Amino acid sequence: MTIFNQTYTLANGVDIPKLGLGTWFIDDGDAADAVRAATDIGYRNIDTAQAYGNERGVGEGVRSSGVAREEMFVSTKLAAEIKDYENAVAAIDGSLATLDIDYIDLMLIHSPQPWDDFRGGDYAAGNRAAWRALEEAHQAGKIRAIGVSNFQQHDLENILETCTVAPQVNQILVHAGKTPSELITYCHSKNILVQAYSPIAHGAILQNPQLQTMAERYGVSVPQLCIRYTLQLDTVSLPKTANPDHMRSNAQVDFEISDDDMVTLRDLEDVDYGEHSAFPVYSGE
Repeated sequence: MTIFNQTYTLANGVDIPKLGLGTWFIDDGDAADAVRAATDIGYRNIDTAQAYGNERGVGEGVRSSGVAREEMFVSTKLAAEIKDYENAVAAIDGSLATLDIDYIDLMLIHSPQPWDDFRGGDYAAGNRAAWRALEEAHQAGKIRAIGVSNFQQHDLENILETCTVAPQVNQILVHAGKTPSELITYCHSKNILVQAYSPIAHGAILQNPQLQTMAERYGVSVPQLCIRYTLQLDTVSLPKTANPDHMRSNAQVDFEISDDDMVTLRDLEDVDYGEHSAFPVYSGE
């Protein structure tokens, strides 16, 4: 059984493939080719967002892939700046129209705060309003599952206090050396599946000598080791690439990391995001 045949089951009974393709930084004009290449290799889980600016291309890739729509799992995200009901309703319908794939499998609130105030002010009421719009779209059959991204425990508790449909997913930054174990445990306790974005730390740990040595011991590449690490945390792994060779290699993760090595990877230090530290998700909590 390859990783492409393996799924998790969300709280509402919807199955989601364990390995997906992230599309951050893939231009809209290149997204369709990337999605088609991924589906040819075997990917069935494609992740995008309004903020990525490539929903149109992703939708085109899904429609022209030759894969039946019901075999695909397509996620997108409500722009982080939208913290009210009316604009959330309009943006959800906007994604449905732009993707043009009949329905969305999973839609997330991209962040509990707008990007220019990440981990800043109090947007609790705005998140509840945006969540209500997602609930209604879910109940109307426009979206099969709903969730959040970059939410910490108190952000999740804010939604759980008033929701009629609990978040089924929390997509967060998870990689070797950056493992929010308490948050992952909390999500699992609430039957919220964790998705790990940037499992290769946006490329920041490819040259880490400790990882290189461990990867050599397993006979795998550093990206394969990192992706396998997130899978063994019982998360969906979402490596981003437009390169078909990398897509193919990223799916070759049929090996097992020992318990001791899992601890070493969790406790890894000195992850420097370099130029990418400018992005809020990499700039610290």
